[in-house]
Amino acid sequence: MTDGTIAEDTSEREAMEFDVVIVGAGPAGLSAAIRIKQLEQERGRDISVVVVEKGSEVGAHILSGAVLDPSGLDRLLPDWRDMDSPIDTPVTSEGIKVLGPAGSLALPTFALPPSLQNHGNYIVSMGNVCRWLAEMAEGMGVEVYPGMAASQALYREDGSLRGVVVGEVGIDKDGVKKPGYEPGLDLLGKYVLIAEGVRGSLSKQIISKYGLDSDREPQKYGIGLKELWEIKPENSRPGYVQHTFGWPLDNDTGGGSFIYHYNDNTISIGYVIHLNYKNPHIYPYGEFQKFKTHPEIAALLEGGKRIAYGARAITEGGFQSVPKLAFPGGALIGCSAGFVNVPRIKGNHNAMLTGIMAAEAAVDALEQDREGDVLTAYEEAYERSPVRRELLKARNFKPLWSKFGTWVGALGAGAVDMWTNAIIPGFSLFGTLKHGKTDAAATEPADQHKMVSYPKPDGKLTFDRLTNVSFSATNHEEDQPAHLKLKDASIPIGVNLPSYDEPAQRYCPAGVYEVLSNDDGSDPRFQINAQNCVHCKTCDIKDPSQNIIWTVPEGGGGPNYPNM
Repeated sequence: MTDGTIAEDTSEREAMEFDVVIVGAGPAGLSAAIRIKQLEQERGRDISVVVVEKGSEVGAHILSGAVLDPSGLDRLLPDWRDMDSPIDTPVTSEGIKVLGPAGSLALPTFALPPSLQNHGNYIVSMGNVCRWLAEMAEGMGVEVYPGMAASQALYREDGSLRGVVVGEVGIDKDGVKKPGYEPGLDLLGKYVLIAEGVRGSLSKQIISKYGLDSDREPQKYGIGLKELWEIKPENSRPGYVQHTFGWPLDNDTGGGSFIYHYNDNTISIGYVIHLNYKNPHIYPYGEFQKFKTHPEIAALLEGGKRIAYGARAITEGGFQSVPKLAFPGGALIGCSAGFVNVPRIKGNHNAMLTGIMAAEAAVDALEQDREGDVLTAYEEAYERSPVRRELLKARNFKPLWSKFGTWVGALGAGAVDMWTNAIIPGFSLFGTLKHGKTDAAATEPADQHKMVSYPKPDGKLTFDRLTNVSFSATNHEEDQPAHLKLKDASIPIGVNLPSYDEPAQRYCPAGVYEVLSNDDGSDPRFQINAQNCVHCKTCDIKDPSQNIIWTVPEGGGGPNYPNM
């Protein structure tokens, strides 16, 4: 593992200098790049911007539900509705249900707090939205480099972030340089904006290096699993949004489903499970597949076909867990900092707004001939922003759900708290609750919990994990060092297996981790199938021993999501 300092062989690499380097071509990074170029045009100043993206193309690693609140886009591109964009399915109706094993109870949507209603929002593929934004950014002069993983942070002598190393390829699995080895590039910037998304490898290092989370609550996470389906025309309801609570999860396990109907007989259907679950026997992927066997869901999917699959971790800590955003030489934007509003199940608009705020702070600093300092203007902008106000109103929903369960915590006290905040913005009867444990620490020993049974996949409605991974188009160069690293190779079998029944076998949505043994169960061995990894980061989050470290593989590896 690197500690983020410049390697001794840095002379092998060429360096390229920019005013602003942005790591990650998601909604936050691309919004920041576009806003910088807008300000360049407004102020008549040349500003060089580069965006690097580890996916094979922009959008390849973007996975989101997604219902888009257009407020971020309205701020960035006020006339976007007159453009030829992929945002063409407005929400026309919605439903929220509590599921039981064989039936459901519909909740009145008119009783939802205004912030939870979806009128005015759009059902989108965020991957396609990001592809569209990238084309726009390039047209404005932004250099966008897909297939370039940022593997290392580079620092100035004073400790400020100077840039990143990208594009190193050609090292074999034993760490030896192959004949086609390329040392990569040093991308250096006066400011570096980190927009890697949830639990990014550089973000994690930077937060630790600068102590950005030192006085914050632990970040909380969920795992989101999603399939794209083509359904029978008679089952299609373009613009319809449905969410469910309840079955198949028990009251103590947070989560629920989403179903979003596009205008072309396709739907996105998925399940989110909060990663602070206690029972290590829980199999999130299995819960998603079981959900589809509910009579109402099975009827919707009957005669249809699954056309894509993917999974991604989601930040759920909200207001209490947002770290300090600015540090010497750069800033965290989007889900690198965690701006998802859990009860709304939305964060893309906040990612865009934080990208815009950081861009404006960086351009103001460049106009003052500054570089490498702390963009305090970004922190100040966040403090008075709609992003902070929104997260403040929702701050107790997640801890109430975690403490009291779905019925009392989410549908009871959580709903009351949301209404209280709607009537008196920012006021809560509960004050500001804490999250407490990390999701890893929430995992309890296996012998304290019952096993959970899951139906065998039928290959039509439900699918085995590895077959579904093939629908994510995931691929990695096989002869490279494993990007999933163990701090101590003895822990999976020596600690996690006897204590927690090694939950990596289950929490990974791609079948990366296996415990193999002889036919009689003797000689258990831990195997990592890094080729399967869809870059969700769940292992880095949920491993109870915090023994797994997720690092970037060669650029271009991982999933290649279509229309997700």
